[in-house]
Amino acid sequence: MKKSLSFKESIAVGSMLFGMFFGAGNLIFPVHMGQLAGTNFIPSAIGFIVTGVGLPLLGVACLGISKKDSLFDLSSLVGDKYKYFFTILLYLTIGPFFAIPRCATTSFSTGITPLLNGANEFMPRLIFTFVFFALALIFSLKPNKILKYIGQFINPIFLLFLFILIIISFINPMLTQNNIIPADSYKTNPFFTGFLEGYNTMDAIASLAFGITVITVIRELGINDETDVALNTIKAGTFGCILMGIIYFLTTYMGTMSRGIYETSENGAIALSQISNHYFGNLGIYFLLIVVTLACFKTSIALIVSCSEIFHKMFPNILSEKKWTIIFTVFSFIVSNFGLNAIITYAIPFLMFIYPLAISLILLSLFGKLFNYNKNVFVFTTIFTFIASILEFIVAFPKNSIIPTSFIDKVASIQSYLPFADIGLSWVIPAVVGLIVGLIVAKVKK
Repeated sequence: MKKSLSFKESIAVGSMLFGMFFGAGNLIFPVHMGQLAGTNFIPSAIGFIVTGVGLPLLGVACLGISKKDSLFDLSSLVGDKYKYFFTILLYLTIGPFFAIPRCATTSFSTGITPLLNGANEFMPRLIFTFVFFALALIFSLKPNKILKYIGQFINPIFLLFLFILIIISFINPMLTQNNIIPADSYKTNPFFTGFLEGYNTMDAIASLAFGITVITVIRELGINDETDVALNTIKAGTFGCILMGIIYFLTTYMGTMSRGIYETSENGAIALSQISNHYFGNLGIYFLLIVVTLACFKTSIALIVSCSEIFHKMFPNILSEKKWTIIFTVFSFIVSNFGLNAIITYAIPFLMFIYPLAISLILLSLFGKLFNYNKNVFVFTTIFTFIASILEFIVAFPKNSIIPTSFIDKVASIQSYLPFADIGLSWVIPAVVGLIVGLIVAKVKK
């Protein structure tokens, strides 16, 4: 029985992992983080890389080691009702609620916003997103090989442009002395602030949805034992992860250097555009607009198709896959017109809720053999994590919006009694307590 992939096979799988998780939209977060982190950009970047690179790799590995073929099957380890809840929540998050609309708004903010010179964005954004999603709907309803060609050519061109931009920013830095004072959260806890910032990539939760593609390829290459599949996933993914980690680190530093000329931008898309404009002028903005738009366009179609497929699979008698596609595309178009800042702001509480549940599921699945995948362990760990995650969700919610500010403040005061609440990880100890309770119950029942 084959135990290990060859070097060539490992590189191929690693490249596939890189292509799955690294997108143009991912760059806006480390660049903006670099502006905020200032002199503390190194620990911030390391924290970002843990959640933006390490967790997605573990997410794929846990699918292999648990022998599960989808997120739907993996979350059934907690319960039959939970698998519907968690799968729906996860796909809506990486789909029409946030990730798909963000593809369009990232493209607009990167290439169009700088050209408007402060003019009202509503109508230009409406027109841009309408064309973006009209074309996305056409391709989603009838996928064409052109999307494959876009992925094959645009991603390498974008990476080449990015590395040229990084090299030039190092040769001719905007800041000769790195003395940028970090923002408040980056002063005291730069690593954990970067860790939470990595949630925005959504790659860890996406790994639970799309990781089976990588696992299937590894099995087709002759690796069948679940432990070997997981180990080879990590081994092969090291190449892609190192490349992603280098890019995240360098773009974080590039964001910090940009503070030598620019103030902290509203979001990373604007920051990336400003840096490109500084070194290449308007030509850099136009080029960035074309490449980022095509890259995000391809990603949005993949997400629309994936969401439509899973919802049709879960609810085959409610709507056809075509109707799900239309609904998700139209909804994404509506959300995208709230703007990139609003999408990022309202995504944060949902990510603060879903990430602890995803992390606990990943870790339990990875080490499930130690407790024979006993359901009690999954259930109690998830229940305790779920309760703490609700608190994280409420506290992270924007004030003066849907939830009354007075209620958010009361929940925050309650949450403050939990360890690590000040760094956004109040769920860790409840999850550990749930794990212990689950192990005890499993032992007693046995």
